[in-house]
Amino acid sequence: MMPDQQLIHWIEEGQPCAAHWRSESGVPAPKRVQIADDRMDADSAYRLACEGVGLLWRGDFQNARQLLQALARRIDRPAPVKRSRLKKAAAPIIAIAAQPFHLHRQAQSQRARILGMLLLPHDSDHGVPLRRAPDVRQACSDAYGVASEPYVASMRELLGLIGAFEWRKNGIPVAALGEKIHPHYGVFAPVRSEYVDLMASVPLPAGAHALAFDIGTGTGVLAAVLARRGIARIIATDQDPRALACARENLTRLGLAQVELLQADLFPPGRAALIVCNPPWLPARPSSPIEHAVYDPESRMLRGFLQGLPAHLTPDGQGWLILSDLAEHLELRSRESLMAMFAEAGLRVIEKHDIRPQHPRVSDTEDVLHQARAAEVTSLWRLAVV
Repeated sequence: MMPDQQLIHWIEEGQPCAAHWRSESGVPAPKRVQIADDRMDADSAYRLACEGVGLLWRGDFQNARQLLQALARRIDRPAPVKRSRLKKAAAPIIAIAAQPFHLHRQAQSQRARILGMLLLPHDSDHGVPLRRAPDVRQACSDAYGVASEPYVASMRELLGLIGAFEWRKNGIPVAALGEKIHPHYGVFAPVRSEYVDLMASVPLPAGAHALAFDIGTGTGVLAAVLARRGIARIIATDQDPRALACARENLTRLGLAQVELLQADLFPPGRAALIVCNPPWLPARPSSPIEHAVYDPESRMLRGFLQGLPAHLTPDGQGWLILSDLAEHLELRSRESLMAMFAEAGLRVIEKHDIRPQHPRVSDTEDVLHQARAAEVTSLWRLAVV
């Protein structure tokens, strides 16, 4: 039996059936499940999904993919003036309000719940036993590990695994390295290059060429940049074994043996002249394990990094904090509170280096959070002990 798995139950051809339920994001198994195939129309599927009924697919894989797209269109379409209570519950919340970020997350959660009701069977080798199904065994194995028995998972999650597998296989070009970084599933991918560019361009402090720490290394991209800048020894930490495996693979591929990896919650033992950290930028609660790279509840990692710097920096050392101000534009954290965190930790700002992001959402006027994204600035704060 696979660990931490629930059973999912349904009736098929008059017989009770069950299988293990798999959800990387920790979504509970649907309590009601019925068989669906190519004969089911999108409106019926949408109605059932909104009611919380899981649709275990027995038809053609590509038809299931088209049905998922049809469900997404029904969720995203503008709401009519008068609607039933059911459709009210299903529609995304996009109204401008005092807390647009929280409304946006609520809408995204509702959308994910509905789309997650289209379910696929998997064999004990992760294969999907449906007509025209692609070979997804390696993608599922990379994310889930070894499977020893059949299970059921959502099609939406499977498509996410396939996308992550393609990223891992093809890699993401990083201009500051002149190389590619290959993210693993569940590890934050460096698709936004501006923070990496900052790390590559800011002058190194005196003494940093001997030793630096990279806190929360993820894919290892910042440690790789520091190594390419000539730092002789780098200790990169992360508390997630999946991230450490990803960083190890990337650093080995790049031939950067001067980077040591250590599983730790924030700091390794000792002191360094340069300590860098790119914590999650938004102080909010993650709704799935993969969101831990984006959301930092109550700014715990940020606070932990700042509070620990004085004990781990050499006397003239610097802490480099890479942080977007998106949280400020979303009214999740003020600049005053950030400065107060610096002061409470006994730190002063030496200098701040800014860069504007270039990702597509900056210019997407249809994005609910467009105003905040358009104003966003990513900064590298150079900090020293008072």
